Amino acid sequence: MLSSATGWWRKHYSKLPPAVQMIGLQLWMPLFFITAFCLCYVVAFHAPKVHDVPVAVVNTPAASVVTQKIEAGAPDTFAFSYFADRSAAVESVRDGDNAAALVISADGQGQPELFVAGAHQFQASSIVKTSFQQIFATGEGVKITDIAPLPKSDSFGQGAMYMMMSWCIAGYMVAMFIGMMGAPLGHWTRVSILAGGAIVLAVVSNVIVGPIVGVYPAEHFLQMTGLAMLWIFAIGLFVNGISYFFGRFITGPALLMFVFVSIPASGAAFPAWMVPSFFKHLQPFVVGHGITEMIKRILYGVGEPYWQGFLLMGAYAVLGVLTMLVGKRWRESKEVDRILSGQSTMMIAAQRAMMAHGMENRATVLRRHGIDPETGKPLHQATGTASADTDDAEAYTELELTAGGDPLVNGGRSLGLGEIDREHDILQADRTGQE
Repeated sequence: MLSSATGWWRKHYSKLPPAVQMIGLQLWMPLFFITAFCLCYVVAFHAPKVHDVPVAVVNTPAASVVTQKIEAGAPDTFAFSYFADRSAAVESVRDGDNAAALVISADGQGQPELFVAGAHQFQASSIVKTSFQQIFATGEGVKITDIAPLPKSDSFGQGAMYMMMSWCIAGYMVAMFIGMMGAPLGHWTRVSILAGGAIVLAVVSNVIVGPIVGVYPAEHFLQMTGLAMLWIFAIGLFVNGISYFFGRFITGPALLMFVFVSIPASGAAFPAWMVPSFFKHLQPFVVGHGITEMIKRILYGVGEPYWQGFLLMGAYAVLGVLTMLVGKRWRESKEVDRILSGQSTMMIAAQRAMMAHGMENRATVLRRHGIDPETGKPLHQATGTASADTDDAEAYTELELTAGGDPLVNGGRSLGLGEIDREHDILQADRTGQE
């Protein structure tokens, strides 16, 4: 039933103009994009709500009384965790485990003090400061101490988020094009391109962000560039590995993982306790979180310890290598079965039709301008002649028609696509074996 329906669809679809076929086969991308954008960005950011804000409290009898009153008056707003001493509570704010640390003297006398880290999450520190200023509006109020204030060069703390986004996009785009266009390439060639791309893109991005724009001081340039190289390379390895399984659709999962899900789950735009819990649970596993935390640790001395970021980075890199090793063999076995059975994909058929149509259109245009499409000479000179130029032109035309592809879409040697090129290699090997 399904195969007959698919056959009917392919038969009728192939009758459309080649350009329409090509466009239609790519329209999944805007549909995917708008769906993912709405489900991830709109859902996460359309109505951010404060809930379960993590706050460290130095454990004293007076502090317990205060937190109990806060929980009774504003249930589910704060999630208090108790520490034995001030230094441990403040350090939890520096590491990003808590949005603030509240210190109240044992007897409840004197002014309470609230420690925040503006450089870790600007929105979080602003919300917490406002909330506790209202809570302690009477009496002496609350003393606010920012242990890591943001510099004037990044006054709203958005620099880290946009640097993270640029590294994510750079990593997956290099690998995406390798996956789409580099089907015949071996592992070492792919990895070399990924490494070269990581170096160039890391240097370019940090030259712009650092010395030119001035988001961070020059003293951090080498650290930031090195970190960018590693993350871009790790993301590239992962996307390159899974590209064997997704083929030309690799753009979808790459965008979903490293942009649409990663950004709302990273805590860079809004803290995790302001977005739906789905994204909060994903936070430890998304690269956006690991990158942002490492950037903040380098620039401002806040955020998770480095080992957590490197562990996440290594996990993506290792998964990329494993899927690369397994995926290439799996992909090639599928291609061999398809080619030897005489099957073809709708994309390959559309590309061949597009090339044939392009050759016909080229011939029409040349004739309209009085030029023989086979020889490239004026028609009145070409009549009745046959030369090596004609043979070359015919050979070139035949090559284009059999290659059947647009090198700007999927790449490959000479004029062919990656998949067409690989198909040619497999068929040639089969013919050689038969001879």
